[in-house]
Amino acid sequence: MFSQHPKGLLPAALSNMGERFGYYIMNAVLVLFLCSKFGLSNESSALIYSFFYAGIYILSLVGGLIADRTGNYKGTIQTGLIIMAAGYVILSIPILATPQNSTWLLVVTCAALFMIAFGNGLFKGNLQAIVGQLYDNPKYSDKRDSGFQIFYVFINIGGLIAPFVAPLLRSWWLGTKGMTYNADLPALAHQFIEKGQAMGAEAYTKFTQLMAEVAPDFAGSQADFCTQYLDAFNTGIHYSFIASVAAMLISLAIFMISKKGLPDPPKKEAAAAVTYTAEEKRAMAKEIKQRMYALFAVLGIAIFFWFSFHQNGTSLSLFARDFVKSDAIAPEIWQAVNPLFVIIFTPVIMLIFGALSRRGKEISTPRKIGIGMGIAGLTYLFLMVYSYLMDYPSADAFTKLAPAVAEQLKSGWWIMFVIYFFLTIAELFISPLGLSFVSKVAPKSMQGLCQGLWLGATAIGNLMLWVGPLMYSFWPIWQAWAVFLAVCLISMVVMFGMVKWLERVTA
Repeated sequence: MFSQHPKGLLPAALSNMGERFGYYIMNAVLVLFLCSKFGLSNESSALIYSFFYAGIYILSLVGGLIADRTGNYKGTIQTGLIIMAAGYVILSIPILATPQNSTWLLVVTCAALFMIAFGNGLFKGNLQAIVGQLYDNPKYSDKRDSGFQIFYVFINIGGLIAPFVAPLLRSWWLGTKGMTYNADLPALAHQFIEKGQAMGAEAYTKFTQLMAEVAPDFAGSQADFCTQYLDAFNTGIHYSFIASVAAMLISLAIFMISKKGLPDPPKKEAAAAVTYTAEEKRAMAKEIKQRMYALFAVLGIAIFFWFSFHQNGTSLSLFARDFVKSDAIAPEIWQAVNPLFVIIFTPVIMLIFGALSRRGKEISTPRKIGIGMGIAGLTYLFLMVYSYLMDYPSADAFTKLAPAVAEQLKSGWWIMFVIYFFLTIAELFISPLGLSFVSKVAPKSMQGLCQGLWLGATAIGNLMLWVGPLMYSFWPIWQAWAVFLAVCLISMVVMFGMVKWLERVTA
């Protein structure tokens, strides 16, 4: 796999894999954790998630500027890993949320999330910029797309394992307290703590039924049960963040050992500038201007892809919790399907692209991105039709149904595999190739900033993520999926409308 690629690709990929492992532990559980920890609504948890996720990518612009201005890409990356590790340390401390401490505890949690976002901003775009520099060598330039696809596979190896960590630790910790896992119980426990039996007859009946199922030998009061269940439920998740800390430290060690073999983008630019005449520099400036226009055009499409794709952490996670049977598989574990499919299908797609290239029918990167938007649309077309045929109401209405009735209407596990199959194929046509596109068009002195711009476009898409759970909670959910279908199809049409221009500019 690495024989035809620069030597620096493997250590860079391993450094990123460790960081992604730690990150995806938290990403898999964040929305559900905020609901279970603090009793927040789906919409409030998704809003925090949206700002956090957007912050990661917005702060990549800051990280890129810092690295470009100082010329210290490697030092910026190391600092980012250390700051992220500190944020995960804070999240790993298990403190029971009560009505008396919930406000300041939520503030501390959000501060830890900011540290993770800021550290990620220093790390992510700058490491991608260094990977792009590896392929500026003419010997490897034709391998740029496949290099970023390999880099992307290593991201997802970390993401494949990570979603299992928190559910396993949570279930283990519940077991030590004589309890078992149930996805619906934390919200009901918070309702009981707040309202007691005034929570409503249907909700109270559901609460007592589930309490008897998950803790048949519990001898205390219902209030004591709520406190103990929530404490045990969330403590196991807190412990999973210790694994995130370890992953950050491993990633830091790999990077520090291998950094001497990685390029330094500003130094490469300084060396190249000496050889250019004034006329050549003017021609380059004109070309760079056109390339930056092309970059911003693709960034506009990327906004809407990430708005649709990152519903996997918001409305699709809530869908897995509410509408899919979870007696055998915890909702968070479905997050592992996407990286599993990335690992499985990346070699297949690389073979297809390679075969087309050898036959002289190579698909350009902009055209691949347009195809990816169409495939993403198929995800939501399937969900829309399925939810309509199942006559699913809004999530708010569905969760108020009696447990026996709701269980009869829930979908089987297979639906999540279909969803993540289409989303993953779309991702493979857009995300790693988008990184490759940015590294190709970006001026060498702005590599960190331009990678930050790609991540900034992701941030704008992520700022809108809260819209998905809002529609999901209050509309018949097929209508929510229809909105995402429309977004993907419109983006695909716009992208194909620009393809010839983009191909000409980036030729």
